[in-house]
Amino acid sequence: MEITRIKHKVNGGILAFIGFLLSPLSWWNDLIFNIPLAYLFGSFFGLFSKQLFLPAFVLGYWLTNIAGLILMHHGVKKIVKNEQPKYSKRELLKDFVLSILYTLFVIFLVKMGWLKVPSEYFK
Repeated sequence: MEITRIKHKVNGGILAFIGFLLSPLSWWNDLIFNIPLAYLFGSFFGLFSKQLFLPAFVLGYWLTNIAGLILMHHGVKKIVKNEQPKYSKRELLKDFVLSILYTLFVIFLVKMGWLKVPSEYFK
């Protein structure tokens, strides 16, 4: 029984850690994880149409942040079991504002031509 509980907590810890890496709760994760993943997501849709690149990039960025929060939530639930972590309205608002600011930064990078559909780099 003890081994099962330990495995459950380790599994929850791994989920929470991956969620933290993707979540908007750390300022450094975007450049390392979220923006590259969102770029790949946008690039895939950019193969079909260059006009789809930026909207798909933004959508991919939002999805990585949302996935991070969800994974973190489920990971912590597994660790603590029946206790729900508190996530206040203020924290939600802060995370939302940070996501909007990072999104504006990504749009700026694309509009300036610093981030492009991969095929554009080889012209």
